[in-house]
Amino acid sequence: MKKVMYLLFGIIFVLVLAACSGEDTAGDGGSDSDDKNAEQDGSGGESDSGGEEEVTLRIAWWGSQPRHDYTNEVIDMYMEKHPNVKIEAEYASWDDYWQKLAPQAAANELPDIIQMDLSYLTQYAENNQLADLNKYIGKQIDVSNIADSVVDGGSVGDGIYGFNLGVNALGFHYDPATLKKAGIDSIPEDWTWDDYKEMSDKAVESGLFFDTGYKADVFFNYYLRTKGSRLYAEDGSGLGYDDDQLFVDFFTMVQDQVEKKATPTPDYLAQRTGVEDNPVVTEEAIGIWQWSNQFVGLDEIASNPLEMAPMPGPNSSDGLFLKPSMFFSVAENSEHKEAAAEFIDFFINDVEANKLIKGDRGVPGSSEVKEALKPVISEAQAQVFEYVEWAEQNSSPMGAPDPAGAGEVIELFDTIAEQISYGEVSPEDAAKSFRSQAESILGN
Repeated sequence: MKKVMYLLFGIIFVLVLAACSGEDTAGDGGSDSDDKNAEQDGSGGESDSGGEEEVTLRIAWWGSQPRHDYTNEVIDMYMEKHPNVKIEAEYASWDDYWQKLAPQAAANELPDIIQMDLSYLTQYAENNQLADLNKYIGKQIDVSNIADSVVDGGSVGDGIYGFNLGVNALGFHYDPATLKKAGIDSIPEDWTWDDYKEMSDKAVESGLFFDTGYKADVFFNYYLRTKGSRLYAEDGSGLGYDDDQLFVDFFTMVQDQVEKKATPTPDYLAQRTGVEDNPVVTEEAIGIWQWSNQFVGLDEIASNPLEMAPMPGPNSSDGLFLKPSMFFSVAENSEHKEAAAEFIDFFINDVEANKLIKGDRGVPGSSEVKEALKPVISEAQAQVFEYVEWAEQNSSPMGAPDPAGAGEVIELFDTIAEQISYGEVSPEDAAKSFRSQAESILGN
């Protein structure tokens, strides 16, 4: 009888131990299913790229061949550190990129990570095609060394739909040696549009172009800002200026520059297919109007070292603003949003990765990365850093992001600006046509 009792107690004891060991295998009061749920919603557990799960991400961007090359190197660096992550790259030129992205968005098949421009950010966000990054910022994406103003650059409404990869400022990038051929010693910091016209006359007399023309929407917006207006209304409902004489004044100047051969005609520029054929590189033009992140690429292939000048005034500080160069967004259709966010974190915060990037996508937002790069960057890159630091003190707030429909407005603007340069339409008629069509686009 005693043996039976001992046997019975032994069985009960084993059953109790088994029950206890099954109550809390995680040791934190949660079940296996809780851990999986936490992993999916970003609230805890191992991340996609940090765990053992095999993850494949697609990433897309636009740019030139040097950008393609170093971005692929950064991707290889990341995959070496995260062997369970495979990243498939898709890249193209600016025009081809957006033509390819549109049908992918319509089919709900966007790449996991998308390089996004300010002119399209609102459109894609409002179409629910981009994920709100707020749930990943401060977790997968470390912003401890990044100013709030940089992070907020990707805001649309209450969400953040693109992470700012760097900041840019507009300027005039020129060859001092070619400038001297035109009998001009230097470009002063406080130069004006009148100075610009006088310098252009000297360039023409010396058989040179002064510049290569303007990207219509970018530089007309700068001009409008110096006059207290802007291209788009703050609420995105229409154009942000009421007086069409501003359009007429700016594009009359543009047309005059082409007519007096201070700026090449559009067909002349269309024959220059690569950066190496840019008139500044071939010493046929003194300089080019562009964003600061484009300076290094041009300087690397130019015959002579280039320099940077600010935009002409008056009121240049009202016109100038710091612009997010571009963003990395995460597609709403992505099945690996955490892993995508972790790659973005690597791209913006890893010092070694940024030694490859070299500020091509704008001056880095991370103060730690900027300081780490200063001793190793080239003289041209240092100029960009210094210019953006100067612009921080000599600019005004950017304002609301471009509205949905801005991409279509820009295409319209490029067409009309080209017609003005060819003399096919007067600035007065162009102003009316642009307003009518742009307001219709933005109203829809």
